[in-house]
Amino acid sequence: MSLYNNFIGMDIGKCSFVVAVNGQKETKEYNNTTQGIKEFIKDYKNIFGQSLCILENTGGYELELLYTLCGHKIAVHRADTRKVKNFIRSYGNSAKTDKLDAKALAKYGAERKSLLELFTPQSKQALNLFELVRRRQDLKKILVAEKNRLQTPSVSIIKSSCKKIIKAITGQIEAITKKIKELIDSDPILKQKQEILKTIPGIGDIIAFELLILLPELGSLDRRKIASLSGLAPMSNDSGKHQGYRKTYHGRNEVKPILFLAAMAARCSKSELRGFYENLIARGKKKMVALTALMSKIVVIANARLRDFYNEKRMI
Repeated sequence: MSLYNNFIGMDIGKCSFVVAVNGQKETKEYNNTTQGIKEFIKDYKNIFGQSLCILENTGGYELELLYTLCGHKIAVHRADTRKVKNFIRSYGNSAKTDKLDAKALAKYGAERKSLLELFTPQSKQALNLFELVRRRQDLKKILVAEKNRLQTPSVSIIKSSCKKIIKAITGQIEAITKKIKELIDSDPILKQKQEILKTIPGIGDIIAFELLILLPELGSLDRRKIASLSGLAPMSNDSGKHQGYRKTYHGRNEVKPILFLAAMAARCSKSELRGFYENLIARGKKKMVALTALMSKIVVIANARLRDFYNEKRMI
């Protein structure tokens, strides 16, 4: 007998998400913001106790909603996008809209319920850490913009204003970084995983905790899937006899810049990763291509080491 009476599908976009309950024609759309998520939870609170929510991995746009649902102890499954697409195709439906996708996710949950695992955050502080890291990234972008503004004005009061703003933003970044470290230090498992990631050349304290929080799938996927999720899986661009240059697409937007910094540091280190990069350059690869390959290698190594960590925990 099923534990659930309702199956709620959620199609997530950058700015909004559409909600559908299996068997119901009506759908609702909410802003993909903290306030929009609160409104969604309020509207459906009466059925959550007997419901399973289903959403897809959408490059990070689903993380706040996912963690919030877990924080409210609402059952949620994060579906593999490929499996959902194959499920939709099995019905011969090639049409695609946000409403149809939400309904398809709800139907997928209803039909595959016995095979679906619930998403479990790696830490009780997952939502807090996610919000802190996202805020830290926002502040870093503002800091870069303000530093650029400081270069142009000739009026002294404007320069003084920019310097004050830069000092204030820098202080906020330091305060948030300190809070993130405190939360991670209070969680022995997260702390262990952070130390494991720091054994990889190019990864320090900050890159380690950003990867843990923004890429919580590390250690649970195979090498191809984790590279794809990071936006580092090269896609073929061939047609007939023409072989186009392979490029990387999609992936989680916040993760690639982090891995880029890790790769920049790793190529200057005295490690095998530097040798890997220099070997690609010696074979005629463009610097950016070699750097992207190094980014992919770093995330694959990180995934393997955390996978070994999980396996050891299971054996104990």
